[in-house]
Amino acid sequence: MVRKLDESLIAPLPPFRRLERTQIREILDQATSRRHDEGSEVFRSGEEADRFFLLLDGVVRVVRILPGGDQVILRHIPPGQLIGIASALGRSTYPASALAASEALTLAWPTRLWAGFVQRYEGFATETWATVGRRLDQLHDDMAAMATQAVEQRVAACVLRMVNQTGRPVEGGIEIAFPITRSNIAEMTGTTLHTVSRLLSAWEKDGVVESRRKHIVVTAPHRLVLLSGASGG
Repeated sequence: MVRKLDESLIAPLPPFRRLERTQIREILDQATSRRHDEGSEVFRSGEEADRFFLLLDGVVRVVRILPGGDQVILRHIPPGQLIGIASALGRSTYPASALAASEALTLAWPTRLWAGFVQRYEGFATETWATVGRRLDQLHDDMAAMATQAVEQRVAACVLRMVNQTGRPVEGGIEIAFPITRSNIAEMTGTTLHTVSRLLSAWEKDGVVESRRKHIVVTAPHRLVLLSGASGG
């Protein structure tokens, strides 16, 4: 499958967009492709980081298990990004687990190739550090939101982010393009399932969203922006 993959199909993706086609081909020829069923693990927290991945299709949910056993969803990663890049953080093990939030397709490389890629392909390295920086910025923003924002703002911002990352137009609005539960949203926003259910039910009554089993359609995006506090006033 990888040998048949045309370089032009992935050339626009962040890790490759600064590279020549011959360089992309060199990288692709060292990859293996993997399919992941919805809910399956791509990699597990604490395991040896023996591979890193490019998410070609689908959405990956990054989760961490707290010492008490509770699960926290750190982020959702849309297609076109590198995942499992423990080497970029100076780690030999994965710091969190990655689950396929929908059916997913990845390309995988042995971690032993990482240092060579970074040294040999300047554009690959530049885009990788930019990705790490964006994820750290998002983590800091999320921590600040937990400390300063009301629950309704946090939940609205969470839904809005998923719409911005993966939203697809459907009849009546914009749908989050992967299965998402109210429990997932509670984990992402540091609140309870009851609170998320109450908010989504109220928003549905007000015509802001349509929520059904594992699917959310935003029917009034501008009103959701206002609820999130992103309008600045």
